[in-house]
Amino acid sequence: MPKKDYKGWELELFDNSKHFRIYQLKLIKKYLSGHLAEVGPGNGANLNYYIDRPIKIDLFEPSKKHYLNLKKNFKKHNKIKFYNKFFDGKKKYDTILYLDVIEHIKEDKKEVIKALNLLKKNGNLIINVPAFSYLYSKFDKDVGHYRRYSKKDFQKILEGLNFKKVNFIYYDTIGFFLSLLSKVLVSNYKENFEKKIKLWNSMIWLSKIIDFISFRFFGKSLLIIIEK
Repeated sequence: MPKKDYKGWELELFDNSKHFRIYQLKLIKKYLSGHLAEVGPGNGANLNYYIDRPIKIDLFEPSKKHYLNLKKNFKKHNKIKFYNKFFDGKKKYDTILYLDVIEHIKEDKKEVIKALNLLKKNGNLIINVPAFSYLYSKFDKDVGHYRRYSKKDFQKILEGLNFKKVNFIYYDTIGFFLSLLSKVLVSNYKENFEKKIKLWNSMIWLSKIIDFISFRFFGKSLLIIIEK
């Protein structure tokens, strides 16, 4: 599991990447309904884009700092329950979200099995992870990523598990090229890091076009949507 004292120094910069968040939501919004659990929501950046869709929302955030931020930022929403702990097995959900969380968990298959067991029949487990192991960089290591994933990597995780169907979606081609260039050419990724994030976010419109033209053959991120 990710550490409870995870600092998440990079979260605020990515939280403000509105163009990316909106694009991501567009890819998954039809699955966000009923009783939903988000695991590792951080400061709630994703929640801002889907809060009106589910009937009830449970947020599982093990970091004390981020848990307190969540309660402060969303205290007026009666449909939300906050848990300062790792995801547990006391309820069944229509939708479970892991948005950029699984890569922080060492025993990733065990976590996927647990999540599938907590899904209702016909429910959806939605996982977003950084794509392609050859893009793994010092940034990934510094923020606590154990790995990056390809479609084949996740197919191995799902072998032998009980579910109805799975859909894999690569997206954000511009992010892919920027990540590759950064790994190959940049010695200190933290230099002008905020400006780099803003540049990437400003080019999401171009990612959408290339993603469509390339039939989502590759990208910086991989979505895995599993129906039980």
